[in-house]
Amino acid sequence: MKREYGIARCGLACCLCSENTTCQGCLGDNCAFMDACENRNCSKEKQYGHCYECDKECRKGMLSKSKPYGFTLFAKRYGEEKLLDCLAANEKNGIVYHREGIFGDYDVFDDVEELIQFILTGKRG
Repeated sequence: MKREYGIARCGLACCLCSENTTCQGCLGDNCAFMDACENRNCSKEKQYGHCYECDKECRKGMLSKSKPYGFTLFAKRYGEEKLLDCLAANEKNGIVYHREGIFGDYDVFDDVEELIQFILTGKRG
């Protein structure tokens, strides 16, 4: 885990991403998709560093997907540091963010509340 990479604006875990050796993420101005990313543009326009800072219920852009939406809700409830702590503990316990391509253990959840419990406990069900 590269904790210093943190969490993307949309909630994706840059700190665990297998692409983080070449990707500079969306927090800076070097993002390859910065013009097209709805979440990056919206949060910058509203002067938020992350979508979890916004009080609106939103499912646009990457937030239409369970993993980034669940990570965003987690950060809203518990804070980014707690999210990073849980992701680090889960990684130590064998939970993989990207197992096949960009699909991993956090991608199997359709229910966001189940995903949040998995992040907290590292256990399914």
